[in-house]
Amino acid sequence: INACNSVICDQIGNRGTVTEAAGFNPDADVQALRGAMKGAGTDEAAIIKIIPHRTIAQRQRIKEAYKQTVGKELADDLSSELSGNFRSVVLGLLMLPAMYDAYELRNAMKGAGTEEACLIDILASRSNAEIQTINAVYKKEYEKSLEDAVCGDTSGMFQRVLVSLLTAGRDESDNVDEAQAVKDAKDIYEAGEARWGTDEVKFLTVLCVRNRKHLLRVFEEYQKISGRDIEESIKREMSGCLEDVFLAIVKCIRGRPAFFAERLYKSMKGLGTTDSVLIRIMVSRAEIDMLDIKAQFLKMYGKTLYSFIKGDTSGDYRKILLELCGGE
Repeated sequence: INACNSVICDQIGNRGTVTEAAGFNPDADVQALRGAMKGAGTDEAAIIKIIPHRTIAQRQRIKEAYKQTVGKELADDLSSELSGNFRSVVLGLLMLPAMYDAYELRNAMKGAGTEEACLIDILASRSNAEIQTINAVYKKEYEKSLEDAVCGDTSGMFQRVLVSLLTAGRDESDNVDEAQAVKDAKDIYEAGEARWGTDEVKFLTVLCVRNRKHLLRVFEEYQKISGRDIEESIKREMSGCLEDVFLAIVKCIRGRPAFFAERLYKSMKGLGTTDSVLIRIMVSRAEIDMLDIKAQFLKMYGKTLYSFIKGDTSGDYRKILLELCGGE
């Protein structure tokens, strides 16, 4: 795989905590990783020293060098040596972004029950280009379209919103049509707060199709017309997964880092930790906008993300997450 094909480059912002390792030598990393897995027991510290401190592109080069030198897949060897949440983080870090998203979506729909939160987190927060790549990777890996998988696993209006997001057809321009923004705000108001029952299609048409700048105007207008914030209205008008997906779309439009900060906070506060959410966000955002997510976390909750992870996890799992978090 071309280490920096345009898709990875598109996805990688310059606001990550993981940056290129200087003096990178894939062969030296391969030797160190082999050493960590030799003999009885595994040297997790050696793995933590390398994997979270290399970029996605660098990890692909390590994987290639490992295969050449050892004749096996690095992921397979690590998979058999490691376990639990620590293993999930390491294996996630070895995948290309779209592959990781496809893998997570597939896992969310496998077997009985669906982890709707995963479908929502990924599909509501990715760009058109990202979704197109996820669709292509999913089809190639799992020999079935992601849309078919989603349709087989969800239903009703929630399914329709996900299918709309999967078309990757959101307007990504910066054009704001003032008259249209006012009309959109009115349409949503009349479809929800102003009537008995809710016409969810109107919400879908506006929230899944319009561009970010336009929607921010719609939200302002909506506040004027209804006297409420759009998020408040969604909570009053909807319930369950449909409410969750519309709220996620609105929050991502307003700012992805704040959306992810809130998801991380909720995954750790209270009893028990939703590790699937914590892992997915730490792995997938480490190289994109983790610095912004940390800043938002501190602003929103008055505590550092680092301190939260530290207090909520343990062992090597905690150590690797703290490396991805990149200090206080």
